Parts: sequence; structure tokens; C-alpha cells
Amino acid sequence: MTTYSLTSALMRRGAEFLGSDHAILCGAMSWVSERNLVAAISNAGGFGVIACGAMTPELLDTEIAATKTLTAKPFGVNLITMHPMLFDLIAVCAKHQVGHVVLAGGIPPKGSVEAIKESGAKVICFAPTVALGKKLLRSGADALVIEGSEAGGHIGPVSTSVLAQEILPELAQDNLVFVAGGIARGEAMAGYLEMGACGAQLGTRFACATESIAHPLFKKAFFRASARDAVASVQVDPRLPVIPVRALKNKGSEEFTAKQIAVARMLDEGSVDMGQAQLEIEHFWAGALRRAVIDGDVERGSIMAGQSVGMVTKEEPVVDIIATLLAECEQALARRKAA
Repeated sequence: MTTYSLTSALMRRGAEFLGSDHAILCGAMSWVSERNLVAAISNAGGFGVIACGAMTPELLDTEIAATKTLTAKPFGVNLITMHPMLFDLIAVCAKHQVGHVVLAGGIPPKGSVEAIKESGAKVICFAPTVALGKKLLRSGADALVIEGSEAGGHIGPVSTSVLAQEILPELAQDNLVFVAGGIARGEAMAGYLEMGACGAQLGTRFACATESIAHPLFKKAFFRASARDAVASVQVDPRLPVIPVRALKNKGSEEFTAKQIAVARMLDEGSVDMGQAQLEIEHFWAGALRRAVIDGDVERGSIMAGQSVGMVTKEEPVVDIIATLLAECEQALARRKAA
């Protein structure tokens, strides 16, 4: 068995926190991060995370149970904070004694962090700024993920490299901070680990793994794409606060613009309030993503991908992806140590 002593030393805190061999999380990708990919990542020594997305509590219950039949290793569940049944989903995680819950999509609503921790689970939150990171830690978050705009899916406005420089020196010494967004090679992981990160989260790099159930046409779109093909969506109406989404540009991108106009009109007419309007947008993305990932509709579906997509060129088993990342990271750290 290959050992990665330099990498393991820098990942030790993160790996111990996750209960995995390596502090490499899989970003939660709706329709992609399901039982097969999640179990494969955990079995390979990483940390798989189920993407709950728009699932009902019943569907999440089934998915967690099915994942447990495929791996005895730890894995987590990602919950969207604006989900209308968030507390029911938290109860499902507690029922299955899920050890780690990731809260994404906004500031956790009152009582949600406490509800998760009541079952003994650890809470991981996304922090786009130092101030919010500190607030989340004070509110009970056990670890943070800082994710830059290079990532796929929902993104913030600031790049990973800038977030790392702002947040790691402030928070990483005394807290667990994972870095995400645009990471596809071990050399990048090495740099962030040396800055104080306790591990890394990757999504796009795992989306086309052999164990991923994504449609062959979805994977082929990844293999053909370059970094500049993964573009962020545009906000049409300033009254409708839509979190940008990064995906490969296609007809589906144009349809999202039309969807925003339609939802803004519903706001004008008073047929929906702001919360309902945002859920309309989220349901659009869930449906569009499903068409691409499951049905293979790469023309009108949403092919969510980070800018690292240009480095995803072939289908590989998860175990090989993780081994390559670790080897690259170890070699980079060894070169710097020898210099």
C-alpha cells in the first residue's frame, strides 16, 4: 500500500474529523452524488457526500439506507438550507446516525445546527467571508468549506485563491477549513494544505468517474469541454436574488434566462412571494440537471461543471482518481521540502 506521509501529515486533522483515510471530500452534486459514487469515494479512502438537493424525506431515507449497503465507511449528507422540509430531512439523518451533515445554499435557519448536533452529528457549513465564517463557528459549525467561484453549480463571487488568502490565515490554525472550487490536481491541494487547509473538496473531478451514474452523453460533454466553456448564469432582475450557477453553456442556459423573466413577472403579479420565487428557481435547476445527468439531454439540460472541467478528459475509477491526486500532492510537497 502506497503511503503519502507528507500529505497525510497535513490532512491529519481533516481525516480524523471525517473518519476517512484522506481528507478529500466529494462535493455534493445533485443526481450525481448518489449511493454509487458516494460509496465508491468512501471505500477508496475519501469522504463521499450524498446530495439531498430537492429530495423528499422519504427519498433521502431510501438513499442513505442504500448507501449503507454499499459501504461501511463514513459518509455525509448535504442539505440545502432553503429546503421547505429541512428539519424533516435532519430527522432522517439522525435516524440513520449520519455522522456529518453539510449545510449549503445560505445561512442555516434558526435551530437547524442545534437539531443536527442533537443526534451527535458534526456540522459543516460554507463560509464565503471571514466574518460569516466566524459567525458560523460561533453558532456551532464544526468545520467550514470555502468554495471559490471556479466551482460548478451554485457559486459565490470570489475566486478560490483569494478566499484562501483571506480566510485560511485568519481561521485555519484553530479551526477545520476545507478548500473547494477549481481543484482538479494534487499540486493545487498541496498549496492549500500548506496554507493551513485541513483538506480539499472536489466535485467536477469525480463527476465522470466510472462509478458515476451520469449519462454517457453528460460525461462526453465534460470530456469535450475546456475551462472557458463552464460559464456562470446571469441575473436578469435585480429584485430576484438568484445565486449564479456555473454550467457548460447550451440551450438550457438560455432557458434559465427566460425562467427568471417568468418568475419576476409572477412576483409583479403577486402570485408568489420571494421565498416561493427562489424555490421556483431551485426547482428549475433540479429538473434541468436531471435531464442532463439522467436522461442525457445535453442540449436543454443543465450540465453543471466547474472550470476544472478541462482537466477531466476520461472516465476513471474513483480509486485511481484519488490515488493520482494523492501522488501529485505528495510529489509537490516533497519537491518543496527538498528545495
